[in-house]
Amino acid sequence: MFGPIKYRKGYKYVLQADVSGYGPIKPRQDVVLPFIKLYKDGNLILLSGFPWDGASGPTWDTKSVITPSLIHDAYCELHRLGYISEKDRKVADKLLYEMMRQRGNWFIRARIWYRGVRLEAKHHKHKPKKVYTAP
Repeated sequence: MFGPIKYRKGYKYVLQADVSGYGPIKPRQDVVLPFIKLYKDGNLILLSGFPWDGASGPTWDTKSVITPSLIHDAYCELHRLGYISEKDRKVADKLLYEMMRQRGNWFIRARIWYRGVRLEAKHHKHKPKKVYTAP
């Protein structure tokens, strides 16, 4: 017999292969979580199975925003969990903008996304996603 479970809503995508790269955020200590690893040298590793929600707000997902949204969501999760600072969250928001531009997104679209994530950060500081319980 299984006991109650805890779960969160809101994910559209699940990573199917590990991805890694060096980013601008460097924590004081290595962070090793089940699906996210962020090392002091800035190496971010997202493991297969990492879930994320893609585009947030009144917008749509296109191939040119999938990777930027993945990386941004990972940094936001680290921020929600308290592993990176508000200053680092701002850096992650700027990185989202830069990655969108590098992938050919129009300046206006990237700018709207950037302003949207900054507005959300301002209104939802350290607000974790709601955890639900089911029997």
